[in-house]
Amino acid sequence: MGAETHFDRVALIGLGLIGSSLGHAMKRGGLAGHVAGYARSEATRKRALELGFIDSVHESAAAAVEDADLIVVCTPVGALGQVASEIEPHLKKGAILTDVGSVKLAVIRDMSPYVPDGVHFIPGHPIAGTEE
Repeated sequence: MGAETHFDRVALIGLGLIGSSLGHAMKRGGLAGHVAGYARSEATRKRALELGFIDSVHESAAAAVEDADLIVVCTPVGALGQVASEIEPHLKKGAILTDVGSVKLAVIRDMSPYVPDGVHFIPGHPIAGTEE
């Protein structure tokens, strides 16, 4: 990793509001050497790349996570299990896997069976709004 980056490669699965915002923040803050992205929609993938929110786009979640140090799954909660099963064989040992789902019981239930040994699963939650 570079002196200024925390991760050589980050993969964002889902490039909607949260995923693209994370990519933009990571690139702006120099947190990742490379931000890879995947979205089901080709138009969404192209737009995220055009806006500079990611460095590369991939046509599958599995391809996006190859060699990623940090994987953030930014899909609806109902899709997390399917995404986890698709990316499982492509996760490298030592990688950190997290999500931005708003509920945790379903996330843990649906993703945990697909987390291989050596991958660190940390359920996450986006926090937005103002604090007074």
